Amino acid sequence: MICVKTEIPEEICNIDDELKAIYHSNDCVCIWVFKNREDRNRFMNETVGMLKEEREEYFSSFY
Repeated sequence: MICVKTEIPEEICNIDDELKAIYHSNDCVCIWVFKNREDRNRFMNETVGMLKEEREEYFSSFY
């Protein structure tokens, strides 16, 4: 396991983990939040292999 120390806003920590999708690259961490677990799982399944920009565009288009 690798941990990167950072301060995460409390409002993000309070969201159920099953409603969050997390992506990281070498210079950022992205957290997408969904209304329900099904949407989160669909997003994860349909964006496998996408780059960050592609995932951002997909999220903006469908959620």
